[in-house]
Amino acid sequence: MSVAPSGRPAISGSTALVGVLGDPVRHSLSPAMHNAALEELGLDWVYLALPVPAPELAGVVRALEALDCRGLNVTLPHKQAVASRCAELSPLARRLGAVNTLVRRAEGGWWGTNTDVEGFLAPLRAQGLAAGGRRAVVLGCGGSARAVVAGLIDLGLAAVQVAGRRPEVLRAFVAEFAGETSAPEALPWDDGPGLSDALAAADLVVNTTPVGMASSHDPAAAERCPLRPRELTALAPGTCVYDLIYTPRPSRLLRQAAERGCRTLDGLEMLVQQGAASLRLWTGLPEVPVERMRAAALARLQSP
Repeated sequence: MSVAPSGRPAISGSTALVGVLGDPVRHSLSPAMHNAALEELGLDWVYLALPVPAPELAGVVRALEALDCRGLNVTLPHKQAVASRCAELSPLARRLGAVNTLVRRAEGGWWGTNTDVEGFLAPLRAQGLAAGGRRAVVLGCGGSARAVVAGLIDLGLAAVQVAGRRPEVLRAFVAEFAGETSAPEALPWDDGPGLSDALAAADLVVNTTPVGMASSHDPAAAERCPLRPRELTALAPGTCVYDLIYTPRPSRLLRQAAERGCRTLDGLEMLVQQGAASLRLWTGLPEVPVERMRAAALARLQSP
């Protein structure tokens, strides 16, 4: 096996493919993160960002199986649609109705699972915030919130409240978890005091909305905050505020929460940990170089 000047195996006729499907996906940190890990592991694999418009998803998934692709990550907007393209789903993927990782089955077809829950929980456990008896408020009820709420339910928290601006969407989201232990409660995100009161009592606040994410199309996007001033002032010192956004670092929400004495977490570690979980599934290795993945993701974020 020849070696490129970088130290990683050179791409050859035997190089195996892994990658991420999404639209858009060219901004993804996953190629930098995974290719650094593959280099350290000495695997003759390459990880690519694969932009796939929604109408082409089924055909692309079939074609990649035929091409002996070893595994795939799946990001927006395909996490729910790709579930129907799997020959088999993990219990967690069935529970969430969302798939972010495809693994080749020996007998053919894809096994779909979801490593977002594992990625989301890893930083909380590292911070010692995984104990039961706590109260959490989740901002937003879109696709990312599914994995967050499932993870919080698994922690056995005393209460999980989900705030949403569209009542019908919020009701439908909460109904998906009906019957679960510590099933989430709907929390209207309106001009009333409900959200502020919930934030004041919360031990953990998780932002799953894209508000505050940097955008090349909207220079002002990174200076937005999902919480209004009166809601921010409800946060008690010591509350953990977890923003799934990691561009910019820190987001405006996390800057303002830190000013109030809150503990803060961003979404970079979730990205790293869910990626490491995927890589373990594809390779069958019990350990992968998480530190190298984290360093590569950070370097990519800091590059011009």
